Amino acid sequence: MTLKTRAGSVVFENVTKTFGKGAVTAIDDVSFTIHPGELVTLLGPSGCGKTTTLRMIAGLEHPTAGKIMIGDKDVTHLPATDRDVSMVFQSYALFPHMSVADNVAYGLTVSGHKKNEAHDRAREGLGLVGLADYGDRLPSELSGGQQQRVAVARALVLEPEVLLLDEPLSNLDAKLRRHVRTEIRDLQQKLGLTAVYVTHDQEEALAVSDRIIVMNRSVIAQQGTPRQLYEEPASAFIADFIGDANLVQGDVRALNGDVAEVDIGGEIVNLRHRGHDKGRVEVAVRPDAVRLTDGAAGAQMSLKGHVTHATYLGSAMHYTVQCAVG
Repeated sequence: MTLKTRAGSVVFENVTKTFGKGAVTAIDDVSFTIHPGELVTLLGPSGCGKTTTLRMIAGLEHPTAGKIMIGDKDVTHLPATDRDVSMVFQSYALFPHMSVADNVAYGLTVSGHKKNEAHDRAREGLGLVGLADYGDRLPSELSGGQQQRVAVARALVLEPEVLLLDEPLSNLDAKLRRHVRTEIRDLQQKLGLTAVYVTHDQEEALAVSDRIIVMNRSVIAQQGTPRQLYEEPASAFIADFIGDANLVQGDVRALNGDVAEVDIGGEIVNLRHRGHDKGRVEVAVRPDAVRLTDGAAGAQMSLKGHVTHATYLGSAMHYTVQCAVG
């Protein structure tokens, strides 16, 4: 027996979700498409609408307006039980009195599969996540990372069209988070799964995603590949939210084709103008584009400054510098 994958698409068409007789708008006219086999992350600050969006894909919430498609099926008003999706929860939600194998097989047995078939598929699912020899243990006998992998196996054995992951690593320590996120990404690519991943951790989103949908105040602020969002932010919010950025004031003095001459603290820098006219602009300067030096050799621009704080972070130093632009 081999677990099958039937990667489906997810389409939101002008979806709105309100609560309290319309008093609170959680999602406001949101549209996007997730293609089969993609891992797309919903990212944003608390209260932006990402978890509500995931719950509407799962069928745990229903839209006030708009349309939701999974594969070729309109699921807008279908209950969760009639949707071909599986969810991995933040809390793992394992039954403490059941063995690992019984936990993984649980969804299959309650949906009518024979016990032998359910346990065969559970063993296969545990093999996929590297826990083939752990089926007889109780969840309490596993580490946090192993319990999270059991939760992933339980979702996979249902052979869903779409796998939903709701902040699956938030209960793990930083080092284990990096390890488990790599495992989840490798498994998703190996099986060709369509996955929708919710996190508030920008680094995590950059590491695992084919595409990222950044949400803010109930709408989509920007969507694109991790590289597009980091290198070509569409707004000051995106520049500041995806990775660190120093937001400084500049003045566009001249436009030459796609290039703008920008005055930043008295220094002229040539940058892509990206649709801006002459006048005041905000410029995002990534920390990785900055060097501290006692000379300006090879630099596109240089600013004199005073180091006000220096923090040792092990693999890096974090400096705060006061200069002409802030």
